Amino acid sequence: MKHLTFLILLFSAVLSAQDTSEFFTKADNFFQNYVEDGKVKYGEIKENPEDLHQLLNLAKRFKANPEEEEVYKAFWTNAYNLSVIDGIVKEYPVKSPLDIEGFFDKQPHSLALQSVTLDQIEHELLFGNFPSEERFHFALVCAAKSCPPLISEAYKPETLEQQLQEQTIKTLNDPAFIKVREGEVLLSEIFKWYKEDFTKDGKSFIQYINQFRTSKISERKNTGFYEYNWELNDF
Repeated sequence: MKHLTFLILLFSAVLSAQDTSEFFTKADNFFQNYVEDGKVKYGEIKENPEDLHQLLNLAKRFKANPEEEEVYKAFWTNAYNLSVIDGIVKEYPVKSPLDIEGFFDKQPHSLALQSVTLDQIEHELLFGNFPSEERFHFALVCAAKSCPPLISEAYKPETLEQQLQEQTIKTLNDPAFIKVREGEVLLSEIFKWYKEDFTKDGKSFIQYINQFRTSKISERKNTGFYEYNWELNDF
């Protein structure tokens, strides 16, 4: 009996590992095929949704354990971005995610054996478990033009640290995201909405940003915020 139980557990573990590998492989292929220069081919996905549906079916039964940190973080980052795409595709054509009622806080998504909203993924599952990982703000993409650009690949457990760092560096060096003027620097409203995440240990916004900047910003500059552009990040 013990031998049979061991074989069942071993078989379950093998299936789980296969599902995990298949999810990240298919997610990688999906983002490569449908994302270009930070923009999403929503129209193409709408016409041929099978790839997205297969991927979401894998995500639906994915077993996400926060103790497996890199797998967990990578899964939920991809799951958020895929769910955003799915929510847009269902209503496409649409001009903005804000035109869809309850897009972030009410619409449910079946992921990892549970039903969650986009806000729950972001605030409870990711930041709730990893409150010090502010780089998630540059990886979670809300389908708007002012969001950090969506990358054309999946976030993967084995490369997650490098991907988060590269995405943060790319975003904070982008003159369309951080707008440096003669006497001031204009920041994305993401910094206003999540001020506490970027000003830990007494850091100013500029001190935080300069950690990732090639060309440092003078700390004497005033900081302000430009208006968030909620137009859809499509072609």
